[in-house]
Amino acid sequence: MKTQIKDRPAYLTKDGSEIRELLHPDHHSVTNQSLAEARIPAGVTTHLHRHHRSEEIYHITSGTGVMQLEDKVFSITAGDSVLISPGTAHSITNNGEKPLVVLCCCAPAYSHEDTELLSQASEFISPPLPQEGWGEGS
Repeated sequence: MKTQIKDRPAYLTKDGSEIRELLHPDHHSVTNQSLAEARIPAGVTTHLHRHHRSEEIYHITSGTGVMQLEDKVFSITAGDSVLISPGTAHSITNNGEKPLVVLCCCAPAYSHEDTELLSQASEFISPPLPQEGWGEGS
């Protein structure tokens, strides 16, 4: 199975990010997970949310930002990967001047029904400053 991002339509998730599902059980033969590319425009923070069932991995492919996991806040940049355990409140802020591009892997696959919004903020919110050293090997 092969897909190309140019052939995948974009849509908005409940957290406010624009995504393209690269592989998802609703459209492909994958059964246990999904892979999507998310784009967060400059100056935008996604809604604080959590997934009750899905474990997520975010891999930053370009841009810079600030990640919030519960009460932990830390900087992210291209090449970073972040594990988001089920039930963990999270959001991501693009604090750069170009789109923040993130590959998102969810297992089980992403679903709107598994997404609980905890805030409605989609404009830039100045999050707390990143905590020194947090995220290094955590």
